[in-house]
Amino acid sequence: MYFKAKKSLGQNFLIDQNVLKQITNTVEIKDKEILEIGPGSGNLTVHILKKLPKKIHVIEKDDDLSLLLNEKFKDEINIINDDVLKISEDKISKEKLTVFGNLPYNISTEILSKWIINLNKEFWFNELVLMFQKEVADRIIAKSNSSKYGRLSILSNWKLNIEKIIDIKPESFSPRPKIDSSLLVFTPKEDYFELINPSNLEMITRIFFSQRRKMIKKPFNQIFKNAKEISEKFEIDLNLRPQNLSPEIYLKLAKEYENLTS
Repeated sequence: MYFKAKKSLGQNFLIDQNVLKQITNTVEIKDKEILEIGPGSGNLTVHILKKLPKKIHVIEKDDDLSLLLNEKFKDEINIINDDVLKISEDKISKEKLTVFGNLPYNISTEILSKWIINLNKEFWFNELVLMFQKEVADRIIAKSNSSKYGRLSILSNWKLNIEKIIDIKPESFSPRPKIDSSLLVFTPKEDYFELINPSNLEMITRIFFSQRRKMIKKPFNQIFKNAKEISEKFEIDLNLRPQNLSPEIYLKLAKEYENLTS
């Protein structure tokens, strides 16, 4: 069954056998329950199966690809023909999952943000092995005081340790994207800053970084009625710009907002 990638779904299939092997060597797969996001034509799925997982669940939105996967793998995998943004991942299995995903470029940040915002104290995964556009990956791992640092860096590093594995060239895919990709591995942190409502962190970082080149005085006043008092409490210079504040400061501000509004 021949399948043509659909631009509307951001489909770029990974075809480089060496890269596929490298991805499946990144974490332990044997006897683990695996979740693969956007398996496409099943190129990575084949390599995952070789590592003898306990079970593989795949989420594939495309109806035609779901049929193709069913023909190719039969009952070797559990196919969930649905939109990853609409699924409660913690309902897929009672076991913690090891997740692989060549995420569609057009919704990769949305998927990652959704997972982080919805994380409970009990993580539903052991590891996330995810591929992004290199430019997005660079934003995820960026440190404060750098031009790429922003909302995504703060959200991603809040509850997760992140390691960059490799950059992947366009010729490793079909059809070829116009940009490089990067493979990142995310693992849960044992200790992280507690927030009752993670959407407060999302909201605060959105307001601050919507004017990233301007001083933080304006967003401070927009969020807090007692802005001067709070800036003094956390020893924050209101003449700084959003990229100059550490992730810890944003977490403390989210907590402060939570306390003031609860």
